[in-house]
Amino acid sequence: MDIQQGLSVLNEEQYAAVVHEGSPLLILAGAGSGKTRVITTKIAYLINQKNVEPYSILSVTFTKKAANEMRQRAVAMEERAQSSVIRTFHSFGSWFLRKFSQEVGLIPSFTVYDDSDMEVLLKKAVPSLSSKEAKLAAHQISLAKDYFLTPEDDLTLLGSEFDINQIYFEYEKRLRATGNVDFGDLIMKPAQIMEQYQDIENYIHNRFKVVMVDEYQDSNIAQYKLLQKISGVERNTGNYVCVVGDDDQSIYKFRGAEVQNILSFSEKFPGTEIVKLQTNYRSTSKILDAASIVVQKNKNRLGKTLVSDRGEGEKPTLAFLGDANEEATYVADLIKNSLKNDGNYSDWAILYRTNAQSLTFEKEFLKRKIPYVLVGSLKFYEREEIKDVLAYISLLANPQDEISFRRIVNKPTRGIGPKTQDAIVENAFDGNQYKNLLQFSKEYSQNLTKKAKEGVESFLSIMNSIFESLKTEKNLAEFIQKVSVITGLEEYYKSSDEIEGTSRVENLQELANSAVPFECSIEGLTDFLDSINLDRSLELSEGEVSNDAVTLITLHNTKGLEYNKVVITGLEDGIFPRMGKVGDELEEERRLFYVGITRAKDELYITSVAKRLMYGSWQYMKPSQFLSDAEDAFSVIGRVPYGFASYSKSATKKQNFGTFGKQITSSTFASRGATFTSQDFSKEEDYQTALDYQTGTKVFVDDEGYGIITKQFVKNEEIVVDVQFENGKVKKYLPKYQKNKLLVIKD
Repeated sequence: MDIQQGLSVLNEEQYAAVVHEGSPLLILAGAGSGKTRVITTKIAYLINQKNVEPYSILSVTFTKKAANEMRQRAVAMEERAQSSVIRTFHSFGSWFLRKFSQEVGLIPSFTVYDDSDMEVLLKKAVPSLSSKEAKLAAHQISLAKDYFLTPEDDLTLLGSEFDINQIYFEYEKRLRATGNVDFGDLIMKPAQIMEQYQDIENYIHNRFKVVMVDEYQDSNIAQYKLLQKISGVERNTGNYVCVVGDDDQSIYKFRGAEVQNILSFSEKFPGTEIVKLQTNYRSTSKILDAASIVVQKNKNRLGKTLVSDRGEGEKPTLAFLGDANEEATYVADLIKNSLKNDGNYSDWAILYRTNAQSLTFEKEFLKRKIPYVLVGSLKFYEREEIKDVLAYISLLANPQDEISFRRIVNKPTRGIGPKTQDAIVENAFDGNQYKNLLQFSKEYSQNLTKKAKEGVESFLSIMNSIFESLKTEKNLAEFIQKVSVITGLEEYYKSSDEIEGTSRVENLQELANSAVPFECSIEGLTDFLDSINLDRSLELSEGEVSNDAVTLITLHNTKGLEYNKVVITGLEDGIFPRMGKVGDELEEERRLFYVGITRAKDELYITSVAKRLMYGSWQYMKPSQFLSDAEDAFSVIGRVPYGFASYSKSATKKQNFGTFGKQITSSTFASRGATFTSQDFSKEEDYQTALDYQTGTKVFVDDEGYGIITKQFVKNEEIVVDVQFENGKVKKYLPKYQKNKLLVIKD
């Protein structure tokens, strides 16, 4: 395709963005609006039609894959685009620092330190730091550089438990002495150097007359500062600046992304013109309607309305289901039914807020022989934290298990190194089988160094506590939760989650939840391990997995992807949005929902459940506030929860709701989980009491606090309800006689 053909396929909005010149340009590109086509065509157009030197064009983005695609598509229209500088931000920073290395005290062959290198250097620079503290400090220093902050700046926003300014100072001194840089330096240092050295800044301004940035909504403060310096906007160089992005898809705050960069672009780059790409080539109109209603609730946005190029399509479905198991069954049914109509497994993507939510779907898909791939994470039982806990309980069940013993005897670290482990294991082997490794470790510890002996004693004490816990806990779920705490793994992975933005502690909780059906005993423990091994045996071998498979993926990992049919799961407050999200953080959660919705091309399903296993016990859930915001955009099926907007409407408007997609004709009252109908009562007031205090109703009792009615039944011709309180207690009440005590909470 040459440039003329490239221009001919553009719509009016895209064409306006491509041919724009002069003032700074913000291309506000909605999901599925063809932004990559625009930015690549613009590069080719500037070279071919405007005689801009390819050498003077700089275009930066965030991933190597995106940069390569951008280059290939631009070169396909104009060969000379091969000479343009199309790189990631970090690749450009590396190029810059190597080019001007002598001026800034670096050697041209410097090495870029990653996170683990930073931790090692920190421990050398500040010997008093433990490994855990060094890891946390390295994360905070990286974050400081994302915010363009030096050791001399106020770093209180990092919320550090250390004297982070001093640690950062010592780290920088040590880093400079090595002649190397870290990843944060690749962005921060070029901007600082241009601030310090006028001749270098002038060189960059003369070299790059056109500066373009893709996915600008994902930029952090340091990247914004770098763009300012490269473009010369503060010096009125007249160089052309064009950024492409979508404020509604800014979802990486946890990585340092700052949505204000795109929201305030017009203020920071005077004279900016905005071109909105609002024609969507991916999704049908009904799906886009849902996306628009959701994101319009955000206050911090520039505003646009997506219009589909693909017709109206089917209204998205919102399914209210009983629990996570019903949710997985419902999704599996959808997939299996679609195959009857010549569908493919690969049409489907199952989206969730956290990795821990994948387990229920993995188990159901294995049982139903539905092939799946996990994107961006390991299969549940292959995750490090899961294998660690399973190793502890496997060793308890079988003290001769060498593999489990080696995995956890020194995790978290206790000073029992590989040589000590080898000595214990080799001496415990009598030529035919291993002795009890726990008992033998105690005997053999007399031969070890003081440090190793203390480590072995600590490990054996933990294993003894685990064994005692197995005898005292009420159920196996509570026992496994206790194992995570006793062993120190929960605290260990909690620190990891804070640093890396992962959800490993939630995965540990999900493992505990899966143990609820099993008895808390050695026999129950063995049955639980057997059930896991059975699940593993159902998994397809790598050679058997075809390209035709369902995708399981977190919402954050879906950015830039699209699927024919999408299911977004777990739409309950506390799950999505996450607990405690307010203000700007809540707006980012809403943008994440918007991103998920706009991945769907043809069909979209949203699921919300009434209860979930949380921390080993059933917790009653409230539908996500995002659902009430956009309820009119969905076809609602299932048991509509009390307090949800559809419920109040149904009082005056007859509605049918379905379970697992099937129509049912029960009354609205029955759909809310009630036990009785009006025919069950001789007195109207008794029927009204049943209505007022049905299952799922929230209540408040002065002595106990807030609770929820979990059961309703009749005893001796009186209505009785069970209430589960937030404090864990479950109590029975007679609503007819205790109305003043049992206050109903209206949502």
